[in-house]
Amino acid sequence: MVRQSTRQPAKIWAVLSYRAGENSQILGLAKALGEPFETKRLDYISWGALGNLARRVGLFGIDQSRSSPLAPPWPTLIISAGLRNEPVCRWIARQSGGRTRLVFLGRTWTARSEFDLVITTPQYRLPVEPGVLQNLGTLHGISKDLLAHEASRWAPLLNPENAPCIAILLGGHSGPYTFGKHAAKRLARLADARARPQGARLLVTSSSRTHPEAVGLLQESLCSPVEVHRYGAGENPYFGMLALAREIIVTGDSIAMLSEAIATEKPIWIFDLGAGKEAMNKLAPAGVVDRTLKTELYRLLMRVGPDRLSRDLRLVHERLIAEGLAAWLEEGASAASGGRTGDMERAISSVRKLLA
Repeated sequence: MVRQSTRQPAKIWAVLSYRAGENSQILGLAKALGEPFETKRLDYISWGALGNLARRVGLFGIDQSRSSPLAPPWPTLIISAGLRNEPVCRWIARQSGGRTRLVFLGRTWTARSEFDLVITTPQYRLPVEPGVLQNLGTLHGISKDLLAHEASRWAPLLNPENAPCIAILLGGHSGPYTFGKHAAKRLARLADARARPQGARLLVTSSSRTHPEAVGLLQESLCSPVEVHRYGAGENPYFGMLALAREIIVTGDSIAMLSEAIATEKPIWIFDLGAGKEAMNKLAPAGVVDRTLKTELYRLLMRVGPDRLSRDLRLVHERLIAEGLAAWLEEGASAASGGRTGDMERAISSVRKLLA
C-alpha cells in the first residue's frame, strides 16, 4: 500500500524590503519554492528605525494603515530581508506561537538565533554556524525561459540589426566605491576595446544608484554603437539586455547584478570602480579614483569599525574569479568560461528542510 503524504501546502509570506535588490532576492526564492505565496508590502515610518536599532519587536516602524494586512491565519514561512523588517517579522512569529519559520537574506542585526535560516554571501563575513547558509552570490529569478521570452520581446527595439551585443550594467555608490566621471571614462575605453574587434553593439542600463552625470559622460565617451537606458525612464529592458548579450560587463559594486549576470552562463566581466590601493582587484594598477564624503567615511569604518557594520565586496569578487565565473575587465584579459553557482538549489533545499 502506498502511503499518501499528508503535508499541507505551506502558507508563505514574502515580506518585501525597502531596497529593490533585496526584493528581487525575496521574490526569486519565493517563486522558486514552487508553492503559492502572498506578497506583503510595508510602509515605513521614518523614526521607526530607532526602535529597529534597539532590537525591539513590534509594528512600531510601519504605518499599518498603508501596509499590507498582517493578520491571522499566520504564515508557515516568512521570507524577508532588511533591518526595518526584522522587528515586524519577529512580531509575526511571536503571534503565531513560534510556528512561523523565519528566513532572512543577507545579514541580520538581531542575533541570528532569532531566525530559522539566514542565507548570506561572503561580503557580510558571517561565521560558519548552524542556521547560516553561505552562498556565493545573491538569489534571483533568472531562468532560461525568462531569458528566451525577454530576448524575443526586446530584440526588435534594442538590436534591430541583429549584431553581436555586449551588455553593460551600471551600479553606483556602494560602501567605499562610487561610479563617477573617472570610472565612466575608464569604462568607456575598456568597453570599446571589447566591442571593436567583434563589431558589437553596446547595451547600457543604469540603476537607482547611478548618478545621471556619470551615465551621460559614459555615453559621450563611447565610440561603439550604443543603446542607453536610464533608470526610471520608461520600462526597464534590463532582462532583455541580459538575454541579448553575448557577454556582460557589470560594475563591481552590485553583487545582485553580478549574480543575475552569471545566471545567464555567459562570459562576465567585473569593472573595478577603484584603482591602486583603493581598487577592488588587489593587482589593479594605480589610477585616479572617484571620491565622495560617503566613500571616505566608509573606508574609515572598514579600517577601524567592527566587521558587522560594513561589508567587503572584494570577498565575493575573489570567489567568483577563483571559480571561473567572472574575470576582471582589463585590456588584454581573458574571458571567464561562465557557469552556475548552484546558490538557488542550496537555498531551496535548506528552506524545504525547515518545512518538512
